[in-house]
Amino acid sequence: MHFLFFLLEYYVASYICKKVIVTKHYGRDIRVLHWCIDQMMTDALSRIGLTASQGQVMGFLLMAPTPPCPRDVEEVMQLSHPTVSGLLSRLEKKGFLELRPDPADRRVKRIYVLEQGREVASLMRQTTQDIESRTLQGFTPEEQRQFSQFLSRATANLSGAAGSQTHKEGS
Repeated sequence: MHFLFFLLEYYVASYICKKVIVTKHYGRDIRVLHWCIDQMMTDALSRIGLTASQGQVMGFLLMAPTPPCPRDVEEVMQLSHPTVSGLLSRLEKKGFLELRPDPADRRVKRIYVLEQGREVASLMRQTTQDIESRTLQGFTPEEQRQFSQFLSRATANLSGAAGSQTHKEGS
């Protein structure tokens, strides 16, 4: 239901903006695309009690070759310390991971994915494939390649301006 209201608001705003503004502003389209992807991921992961943000953290942890520390999550995912602390705390309470002192440096905590957390991998992989397939539906292989290149280039263009900023967990 929230999605329908959001889309209605988006289309009304788009209609008004098209009447008033002649130039194209891509930020709104990118924000809506992100929101749709986030909602689809949250809907899929909600069956196992995760949000999209928690799923992204789990994805990073599952791909890490060795147990990372919270600081690694902050840096790679460009999230603030309080956001990562909250995400990890909730994931630990749900039984997906455990934080343990590093054997070499007891001041550092390492993140260990538990069995329940490892079971998330296949659902996330399948959900990601489904979302990407739906996102690129109707694109030719060449358009898919170009779309990927355009997104990468746009991100690189802005990474200097926003690279040092950290993001808060989505609601």
